[in-house]
Amino acid sequence: MKIHIESMGCAKNTADSENLLHQLILHGHEITDNIYDSEVAIINTCGFIQDAVKENINEILDIEELKANGTIKKFIVAGCLYNRYGAELAREFPNVDLFVRSEEWDKIINFLGGNINANCKTIAPALSKNFWTRYLKVSEGCNTLCSYCAIPMIRGRLRSVHLKPLVDRALMLCAAGAKEICLVGQDLTVYGQDFNSGTNFRTMIETLNRELPSGTWLRLLYLHPNRVNEELIDFLMSQDKILHYLDIPIQHADSEILTRMNRPVKPGHLERIFKYIRSVDDLFTLRTTVMTGFPGESEASFARLEDFISEIEFDRLGCFVYSPEEGTKAAYYPDQVDIEIAEERCARLLALQSEISQSRGELFINRELDVLLEEPDSDPESKDIWGRSYRDAPEVDGLVCVSGLDRAKLGDVVKARIYDCVENDLFGEVIN
Repeated sequence: MKIHIESMGCAKNTADSENLLHQLILHGHEITDNIYDSEVAIINTCGFIQDAVKENINEILDIEELKANGTIKKFIVAGCLYNRYGAELAREFPNVDLFVRSEEWDKIINFLGGNINANCKTIAPALSKNFWTRYLKVSEGCNTLCSYCAIPMIRGRLRSVHLKPLVDRALMLCAAGAKEICLVGQDLTVYGQDFNSGTNFRTMIETLNRELPSGTWLRLLYLHPNRVNEELIDFLMSQDKILHYLDIPIQHADSEILTRMNRPVKPGHLERIFKYIRSVDDLFTLRTTVMTGFPGESEASFARLEDFISEIEFDRLGCFVYSPEEGTKAAYYPDQVDIEIAEERCARLLALQSEISQSRGELFINRELDVLLEEPDSDPESKDIWGRSYRDAPEVDGLVCVSGLDRAKLGDVVKARIYDCVENDLFGEVIN
């Protein structure tokens, strides 16, 4: 059957969808990027926050209409939205042929039929044409239980992927052309804590660093700051494939707010770890995520967050407004912050970060960077190609525009000398 997959939400969902994609191809099904050319549509949903819920509901309604007018024959809804709303979702959408929870791909395979194709040569297919950058999910679920987060309700408790299949998957991604592997999970640092084998985050990193092909980029996304210390930082910097880039979501910097979030930190811990990283490598890229409008956030506590961001100077920062999620502890706190106040604070932080990002980018002018080439410039007359350096995680960070290219092609890694920057993006000339 000809099948189209829509993958919504985060990078972890992308990794899930590509695993399903692989199974479908192995069972003899054909995958199409064009939903109008498909017989079956599958949507792997996101239900993390209410904005995502609304977006996914609208997407389901659109695809349901395609089934009603005969454009597609079957419609399958999978993933987090069904994990979270289950029977309620099934009642609202009776024309959906199959609902399945996250990772219940065997139910989809059984529903669609097909036989294993022993002669199938496709390995690790990608949802995107950018197959040289791939996501590798190392675990599912979370045990941290932040008071605002619905993930444990949606995805359950921590379940790490065993090391051998994890390494096998990484090697398969590299064999399929990947030059950058982005490790994702709710929190990478707790990998293996649900095992009795002694396998943990460090052994996983050491094994991947040893086994993957020379030149592979390993990018670490989502590390809980409480489990990052100087010893761990030194260890990561000793691994030659680990990029000097860490995504460490702090969510806030006020100790009282962090305690109410169930993310308490020891006094001075956040300042110490980030300053230590920069003391070892002042060009190390730091990314974080923060939240405004959490219940009880006063102007004083927000000012502490603002001051912390000014002091640390993160290279990259994502900010979102608190969303009271049904079933979470924080949703029932009495001192909810007015949405207009939360949005105004978020805008202030993003304006501050814009200045910091520009300042950090200027540090790279007249320096050389390795750039993974990804996309031609939109001007058809231009030979420039946009790519990413170690500073830039896919989809969420900036880009590097490289000029002076001759024989280079998409997916190549070239060395460029940077001559200009604008907030999140750099501009460079290829060397040799």
